[in-house]
Amino acid sequence: MTEASELAQRLRGTIKDERVLAAVAAVPRERFLPAAQRDRAYDNIALPIACGQTISQPLVVARMLELLALRSTDRVLDVGTGSGYHAALLALLAGHVWTIEIHRELSALAQRVIGELGLDNVTFVVGDGRMGLSEQAPFDAINVAAATGVAVPAALEQQLAQAGRLVAPVGTRRQHLIVTRRTADGLQRECLDAVRFVPLVRRPGTPPPQA
Repeated sequence: MTEASELAQRLRGTIKDERVLAAVAAVPRERFLPAAQRDRAYDNIALPIACGQTISQPLVVARMLELLALRSTDRVLDVGTGSGYHAALLALLAGHVWTIEIHRELSALAQRVIGELGLDNVTFVVGDGRMGLSEQAPFDAINVAAATGVAVPAALEQQLAQAGRLVAPVGTRRQHLIVTRRTADGLQRECLDAVRFVPLVRRPGTPPPQA
């Protein structure tokens, strides 16, 4: 059994979505980490990566994927590419993933690793994730992998398709996962698990995202 498979087994007590567990078992998390951190790749902790960012703890990543209730045909926006681990898992669960990152270095590293893993349904974008990717909207699901502050950016919620789902960590000192769903009656928001994420970066003067 691989270490990734063992990780999926450890998550099984909390995560019920078998597709999510299968994706976790299939993706080698160590590939997304700096060499100095790879011996801790399968610990259930967040770890530092380049540009002052982190790779989130596996349980939280899996929980966010489970909340998105992904289908194999879904069009997904991933905000905050970071290491690319979240995007790789999304790629196994959805039809196509657009992943946006403000740090060009991180985007390039993630693109290389995901390419080496043979995942060809991910499009990489360098830009301000708070603005989303309006030219590809609407999205069936939006994953936000960094804390958005006091609320989910309106631009992201506006890019949800009908019946679309958005999961994001919201808050400053205290953060919770917020699930936004677009229903026939409008947007519905639900506050769930307490979490801790690095802030979603927006560089002053950043131009509109470019694919």
